[in-house]
Amino acid sequence: MSPFATSTMAANSQGIQTLLEAEKEAAKVVQKARQYRVQKLKDARSEAAKEIEAYKAKKEEEFKKFESENSSHTTTSQSSIDTTTKSQLEAIEKAINSNQDAVIKKIVERVIKSDPHLHPNLKKVEA
Repeated sequence: MSPFATSTMAANSQGIQTLLEAEKEAAKVVQKARQYRVQKLKDARSEAAKEIEAYKAKKEEEFKKFESENSSHTTTSQSSIDTTTKSQLEAIEKAINSNQDAVIKKIVERVIKSDPHLHPNLKKVEA
C-alpha cells in the first residue's frame, strides 16, 4: 500500500468518525428538544388546570353570593304570600258564617215553592 492510500483511509476513517459523533450529538439535541416539548405540555396542562379550578371557585362564590341575596327575597315573598292567603281565608270564612243562614233559607224556599207545570214544547197527545 502506498502512503497516500493509508493517509486517505485514515482521513476517511476520521471523517466517518466525525460524522458519527455529529449524528450522536444531533440525536442528543433532538432528544432534549422532545423532553423540553413534553415538559412544556405538562406545564401548560398544569397551568390550565389551575386556571380552571380558580375559575370554578370564583363562579361558585358568585353563585353562593347570588343565592344568599335572593334567598332573603324568597323568604320575604313567602311570608307576604302566607299573610295574604291567611287574611283571604279568614274573609271567606267570615262571609260563609254571616251568609250561611240566608243561603240555607233561600234554598229551602226554592225547594218548597215549586210551581209544577207542563213544558211549553210538550204537545198534548189525544187518546
